[in-house]
Amino acid sequence: MKIAVDAMGGDRAPAQVVGGVCLAARDLDVEIILVGDEPEIRRHLRETMADVPSSISIRHASQQVEMHDPPSSVVRRKRDSSIWIATELVRNKEAAAVISAGNTGATMVSAFFLLGVLKGIDRPAIAVTLPTLRGQAIMLDVGATVDSLPHQLYQFAIMGNEYAKQVLGDAKPKIGLLSIGEEDEKGNETTREAFSLLKNSSLNFIGNVEGRDVYTGMADVIVCDGFIGNVGLKISEGVVEIMTKMLINDISHSRIGKLGYALLRPSLHRFKKRIDYAEFGGAPLLGVNGTCVICHGRSSAKAVYSAVRLARQLIDQKINESIQDDVVHEAAFVSANDSTRASG
Repeated sequence: MKIAVDAMGGDRAPAQVVGGVCLAARDLDVEIILVGDEPEIRRHLRETMADVPSSISIRHASQQVEMHDPPSSVVRRKRDSSIWIATELVRNKEAAAVISAGNTGATMVSAFFLLGVLKGIDRPAIAVTLPTLRGQAIMLDVGATVDSLPHQLYQFAIMGNEYAKQVLGDAKPKIGLLSIGEEDEKGNETTREAFSLLKNSSLNFIGNVEGRDVYTGMADVIVCDGFIGNVGLKISEGVVEIMTKMLINDISHSRIGKLGYALLRPSLHRFKKRIDYAEFGGAPLLGVNGTCVICHGRSSAKAVYSAVRLARQLIDQKINESIQDDVVHEAAFVSANDSTRASG
């Protein structure tokens, strides 16, 4: 199994990307193609490993997409960029998956243009794994499609349902629609129409969920459009960072605080691990006709390693084939229900 990794993508690339790839090559049964500035990649490989294994190869790319570049730049003037070439490797069947911690928009554009979407899926969705009081939950979309139509939210639910089965191991995940109230009629026109579609589906739809319920574990899959999902995710990240800084500040200014920290250190360590995005590695771009994992821009070597592990899991479990089967099943279920109602 070969996985293409954008070596130049991310705030800490290529050093941390190369470091994560070296860890993955050591521990996971995968071959990795590092795509980017070959001399730079080789330098970091030499600094990271005394002997570079044959499972790591390099594909040179003369360009890279910067974080401030518009997503369209990858199509218009940067077709020799690391993310475009890495995605081309998947399209050409030279790699089974692509991973990038770089410009999210450029990654999505590359995947959309080069890989296309699965049959029955209009738009892709980024699915993140979140910690909850009951374990974990999946939220999608968090940035791929910012103005989603009702039927697209329904498609996100189908994809999230299958992904939750694979990640959470739940045979029948609870699906919730993110809205401004739990009542059926709450929300805007888009969410109300999506609610009706989900209610009449074969999915285990539990209704609307509010923002305060995202981390309670009430739903295993939270469905929303990319604009709301991305804003909510960034707010959550900001709250965690600020609370951590406030806690450290309070602890460091009192002896009692330092003593309390010493006693609570094991619990705090477990808590930090539960909320650390590096544990999950990245978020799959579901709906594209290939495997694409998008990592946090500040990804560490550990996060890149986890992303490679996730990509391998998605390939092994044939997530795209399962999603395609679910789309067909849902279409048949809805058609049968419509026929029943019409005859009744």
